[in-house]
Amino acid sequence: MTITATRAEFRDAMAHLAAAVSILTTDGPGGRCGITLSAVCSVTDSPPTVLACVNRSSAMHDVFVSNGRVALNVLGGDQAELARHFSGATNVAMDERFAWNIWSSAYPVPVLRDAPVTMTGTLSGRTPMGSHSVLFIRVEEIHVRGDADGLVYHNRDFHRLGS
Repeated sequence: MTITATRAEFRDAMAHLAAAVSILTTDGPGGRCGITLSAVCSVTDSPPTVLACVNRSSAMHDVFVSNGRVALNVLGGDQAELARHFSGATNVAMDERFAWNIWSSAYPVPVLRDAPVTMTGTLSGRTPMGSHSVLFIRVEEIHVRGDADGLVYHNRDFHRLGS
């Protein structure tokens, strides 16, 4: 099979695939960090598992793998600026991001208090695929706030979805 699609063509095509926006966070012996993701989806409800794709060249990749415990914080429509911070677009230092009074201290990993959905869990597997790792997260605890708008990434920008 001959691959004719270029990397640029693929990236342009994927820019038109609207996707929910989340911040994946961790804390532990490997350090504390978080990263904005749009490549997240459910895998199965038995056992509850989601996948998240993280670039292996990211310094945070190995921190997530080393710690093994994570929180997936699904962002609401009013949290686009937070998504920009955790994407690295604003150059705000990681320590400063976690110093903001937006995090719950009730968990072993950073959980965003006002996120519409948070899921905490452990990494149950990892599969390399090209430049990324597909991280499988066994979800142990879920909190849903039903009154929030959604946030999606589409055409290389964040957009609020009304309820």
